[in-house]
Amino acid sequence: MNSVKALSTAIVLLSGVAFNASAQSSKPIRFIVPYSAGGAVDTYARAVAVPMARHLNQTIVIENVGGAGGNIGVARVAKAAPDGETLLFHNMAMATNPSLYRKLEYNPLTDFEYVGVVAHSTMALVARPDLPAADMKQFIAYARANGDKITMGDGGVGGPTNLCALLVMSAIGTKFTIVSFKGGAPALQNVMGGQIDLVCDGTATTARHIAAGKVKGLGVSSKRRLQAVPNVPTLAEGGLAGFELAPWSAMYAPKGTPRPAVQRLEAALQVAITDKDLIAYFDKVGLVPTTRELASSAGLHAHLRAEIERWSGVLRKAGIPYVD
Repeated sequence: MNSVKALSTAIVLLSGVAFNASAQSSKPIRFIVPYSAGGAVDTYARAVAVPMARHLNQTIVIENVGGAGGNIGVARVAKAAPDGETLLFHNMAMATNPSLYRKLEYNPLTDFEYVGVVAHSTMALVARPDLPAADMKQFIAYARANGDKITMGDGGVGGPTNLCALLVMSAIGTKFTIVSFKGGAPALQNVMGGQIDLVCDGTATTARHIAAGKVKGLGVSSKRRLQAVPNVPTLAEGGLAGFELAPWSAMYAPKGTPRPAVQRLEAALQVAITDKDLIAYFDKVGLVPTTRELASSAGLHAHLRAEIERWSGVLRKAGIPYVD
């Protein structure tokens, strides 16, 4: 069995409960994923948990706490005991939500300790197979003619599926009817089932369904085509000039977590991002492991601060309203 298949199998087999490496501590580490199981962030968390558990010699349990665009799970970690046993595994919504919600139960810059950035990902705009548009150029014409008759899934305000939807609508110059779900996984399931027309979700979850013909791949959000879905053009190629969206995921601990505990987790993350099986798996699904500099407490803190500022400008310029 090759390394990519081995890691993929490990993720599937262990997806329900825990990642155990002859645990050094009897108490497991909890990764709180603020979206439903099976989505892009959940997939990334489970993949990273395998080499991290092995390095830490400790069990890692994945706990999915979806709702309110990820804010319920984030708030839970912010209020958790700072004992080094509870971590937040979240996407770039940590940087965008301050510009989308008038009121948050947490401050991303003051209520957490920072472990590090994990990876950068790519989104794929996918549609139900029988949508009457063969490619992105045809879809743009179809979208402008049908507007809010088109239904698009949304995994939560502020997350990549939501941002991609907002940016696609802005670039085309129309508005779809947005259908909200507790994460990208149920939205993608509804596209495959024909209940909604399209969703923009991570290639880690969409690539295999594009290959199987269960959804129609209209475009990817990267600058270049991906090995994972080589026949799917970039959204820029398809007619959305300059379109690029590269979501990122990172790990956080509650404020007050002792520095030695954070450093231990940071060290495990830095080992994980160099793991050959994880790198091969990431390459297969269109993810790029982060740099050693970003996979650190200082690197994540600086990156988050810069991203909050950047997305505030992007979202205001796009005329995206606040959620009360």
